[in-house]
Amino acid sequence: MKKIYVGNLSWGVTDSELKDFFANYGTVHSAVVITDRETGRSRGFGFVEMDAADAENAIREADGKDMGGRSLRVNEAQERQRRPQRDRW
Repeated sequence: MKKIYVGNLSWGVTDSELKDFFANYGTVHSAVVITDRETGRSRGFGFVEMDAADAENAIREADGKDMGGRSLRVNEAQERQRRPQRDRW
């Protein structure tokens, strides 16, 4: 399985709309739009998990495609960099 980063999402896109969009390229195991912890508003990006072959196809085909009036940025997700712990007072 491979995780795909999907950027430049319009603010109103839901998890199910993201999943339905990527279902055109293969089986979607999960799709989530990332939201702000405090406001609950979309942060304009999300992640989709698909089988490796389907994910490669989705990255090629969906990058630059229009969804909700915005041109998507689609690529393989990178591991998140660990931030150094800050002292909390």
